[in-house]
Amino acid sequence: MTTLDTALAAVVGDRTAKVLEKGFGLRTVGDLLRHYPRRYVERGELTDIGTLLEGEEATVLAEISKVSLRRASGRTILEVILTDGSSTMTLTFFNQPWREKELRVGRTGLFAGKVGLFNNKRQLSHPDYELIPDGDDVDEAIAKFAGRFIAVYPAVSKLPSWKIGKCIELAIDSLDEIPDYIPESILTKDGYPTLDRAYRAIHIPESREEAELARERLTFDEALTMQLLLAKRRAELRALATTSRVAQSGGLLDAFESRLPWSYTDGQRDVMKEIDADLSQSYPMHRLLQGEVGSGKTVIALRAALIVVESGGQAAILAPTEVLAQQHYITIRKLLGDLAEKGTLGGSDIGTQIVLLTGSMSAAAKRDAIGKIAHGEAGIIIGTHALLSEGVDFKDLGLVVVDEQHRFGVEQRDALRSKAKHPPHLLVMTATPIPRTVAMTIFGDLDISTLRTLPHGRTPIQTFLIPTLEKPHYLERAWSRIVEEVAKGHQAYVVAPRISATVAEEGLEGLSGLSEADLEIARALGEVIDQPKSPMTAVEELAPQLALGPLKGLKVAILHGRQSSDEKESTMSAFSAGDIDVLVATTVIEVGVDVPNASTMVIMDADRFGVSQLHQLRGRVGRGSVAGLCLLVSNSPAESDAMARLEAVSSTLDGFELARIDLEQRSEGDVLGSAQSGTRSHLKLLKVLRDEDLIESARDAANELIDADPELKRAPQLAALLAELIQEERASYVDKG
Repeated sequence: MTTLDTALAAVVGDRTAKVLEKGFGLRTVGDLLRHYPRRYVERGELTDIGTLLEGEEATVLAEISKVSLRRASGRTILEVILTDGSSTMTLTFFNQPWREKELRVGRTGLFAGKVGLFNNKRQLSHPDYELIPDGDDVDEAIAKFAGRFIAVYPAVSKLPSWKIGKCIELAIDSLDEIPDYIPESILTKDGYPTLDRAYRAIHIPESREEAELARERLTFDEALTMQLLLAKRRAELRALATTSRVAQSGGLLDAFESRLPWSYTDGQRDVMKEIDADLSQSYPMHRLLQGEVGSGKTVIALRAALIVVESGGQAAILAPTEVLAQQHYITIRKLLGDLAEKGTLGGSDIGTQIVLLTGSMSAAAKRDAIGKIAHGEAGIIIGTHALLSEGVDFKDLGLVVVDEQHRFGVEQRDALRSKAKHPPHLLVMTATPIPRTVAMTIFGDLDISTLRTLPHGRTPIQTFLIPTLEKPHYLERAWSRIVEEVAKGHQAYVVAPRISATVAEEGLEGLSGLSEADLEIARALGEVIDQPKSPMTAVEELAPQLALGPLKGLKVAILHGRQSSDEKESTMSAFSAGDIDVLVATTVIEVGVDVPNASTMVIMDADRFGVSQLHQLRGRVGRGSVAGLCLLVSNSPAESDAMARLEAVSSTLDGFELARIDLEQRSEGDVLGSAQSGTRSHLKLLKVLRDEDLIESARDAANELIDADPELKRAPQLAALLAELIQEERASYVDKG
């Protein structure tokens, strides 16, 4: 009796099973059946050789057009030319002259190996191959290639595609009927085949249509299991009991809002209604607030914090970097005025106290802050990862606000929430726009609010590309433009990806301590891109070059994450006060920095940053009445993917459109594979952009199933699968913690 849980060795033998495990991590028959075909070739349909890339493991269906055997340096060299009718490639065999007898002109076969280039021509050295029997060998042809379609699998050198196909055929032939875990009503509604039929049809299809329907069914399975996890998590959150938080008439919130020098936008009012409703519930809020750079998220978070403080609780705001934490501290104190100084001379009696806690603060300052947090004197606490430290205890933590939330792992977020006596309300914020399907997956357990409109008075930012390979003199003009802006009384940023020649780039600053899966989320959202190894512009080298050269006479300062807290705070204060003309910085200025007088930004090596990160960076200018200008400097070739990415950034200010473009250009990365630790190994087919409708359908189905049957008692096999995935997720959580 062979089932999906049967060990591979029982079906394919020990030796082959070891190769499958080492090459692909496959251990069971189910694992093998989830090693899906990359594509299909139809009998007689030759591979397009011209599309093959150097370095890829390829399986080619082609015809032999020429064979030659020669001797060189005491050895024989057999060269076989393959053709698809328009392009050719060479097979090379050393000291194997006997192969000439079977590799005859006119024969067709499958040839597998790593594609190389020699004299600019594609070649395979010592490839594995399987010749398709000649027309006379009908019985043998039927035995080896029973189907009309030949599945081509991801392969390794020791196990080419057709050998994997034979292993799968062995497994399918010995397999008992596979029971289905999805209720028949769902399958009937969408016209999907049974699980048993889907597995067989995706590997040995009778038609392309049958293969595609099988693939869609198995893709739906992946989407459904993920959405069930999220639906169950949402149901569990709503089952938790917490303290309801409601604003008091004539209290702290009213006092704050009466002093605001501006009016809320319509978008802000809509989001505030949603948050007010969440906070008033007896179960914890679990909401994501996404909004364009400068859309007013901070004041919404502060307003929620004041409601919680007014009801006797505390609010903690977790920021990924010290610069952002300090900026929040300064901004919120400024907004609250005497309402932030309760208990001090001149402080308001209905106010509260605000404390800042970061890792680089002095021991005395930390002790003072931790004491105020523990005794409840501090109603609003702003900090970095230091808030997660042992010994930081809250009197009554009622609200956790996580800023730039994709820079924190789930376990870090939960570490702060665990410091509350009762489950706290949670508001996570991001200025990185999130495509809809990503929101339905990675953040599917959160209710989502979106701010699209900018506050009144914001000026649009002009963005231009400086291609230094084609037009190096444009960079000189960029420095001249900064001099002109400073002469008008404005200020400028110059951003570089690296601190110095000896200190690595800071594209991932604030992401330290995340698992690789969580880092992948940041990459997938366009926060960072993987860095090439070529030299990058460095802050500590660039700043003196500018100060002694094109920006001579201007007040130039540097800012990066390796500086002490005091240095960073002093520099930002001086820049905010107008005492510094040009700030040469790494991405520490990416979020939270608000200097309305800054009009210009030059981003060096702009191709080293993700699309959404570039959008965030340029949001530092144009924050006042002065028009913003952002110049993207790159020495990438004109036709490169990097330049296409920069052209996309310069063409639009719509962060949501950029997020979509970024996802498309990244081929989606491994977004869904990183979304849920427990389901990562189960996601083989699901694609964010392509499968939007399918993900939405799976979400609806999951919600219906959980709403009607929270424990899935009427679908025991599906419940067992879900329990297995939850267990895997918890095990992964423990491993990372």
